[in-house]
Amino acid sequence: MDINVLDIKGQETGRKVTLNENIFGIEPNDHVLYLAVKQYLADQRQGTAKSKERSEHAGSTRKLGRQKGGGGARRGDINSPVLVGGGRVFGPKPRDYSFKLNKKVKVLARKSALAYKAQDNAIVVVEDFNLDAPKTKDFVNIAKNLKVDSKKVLLVLPEVEKNVYLSARNLQKAEVMTASQVNSYKVLNADVVVITENSLKVIDEILTK
Repeated sequence: MDINVLDIKGQETGRKVTLNENIFGIEPNDHVLYLAVKQYLADQRQGTAKSKERSEHAGSTRKLGRQKGGGGARRGDINSPVLVGGGRVFGPKPRDYSFKLNKKVKVLARKSALAYKAQDNAIVVVEDFNLDAPKTKDFVNIAKNLKVDSKKVLLVLPEVEKNVYLSARNLQKAEVMTASQVNSYKVLNADVVVITENSLKVIDEILTK
């Protein structure tokens, strides 16, 4: 699959790049995409929810009433879950929601996500660029030139470019990542993926080892 290379003014450079068929041309696997997205979202969870159980509440352990004959539920001390202000039964505890996925599964998921974008013609290739200073206005102009300013954009760079990152940081619909950081969720979550020429080389190296 050949794609024209654009410059940051949105003009064709006269060059074309061929997308790797082993990445962008595969049949996407929906199940591994589901697993990869599920893992990513699980990793974002803090898992810090906590409620006090009966033994953790401060209060007297004196038995408040007789065991039988009161007409209500059995209860012991003031911390009983059946009383207002008592401990909670089986409440949440701090936990780690993350889980393991095999490397091959994650690689296949990234390939599948990129293949979906290629099928939807949602991949734009631009020549490598950098900004002289961090200016949001400059990034917005580039997005307008590429005709992606109204879409949710994922810009993939070969390495960290601080000025580009800072220029896009305040934009709700734009995100900048390096090729080595790209994951299935970010690709699927974007309406269009803008990839620089050298980023394609990095993606090929990572996903075709």
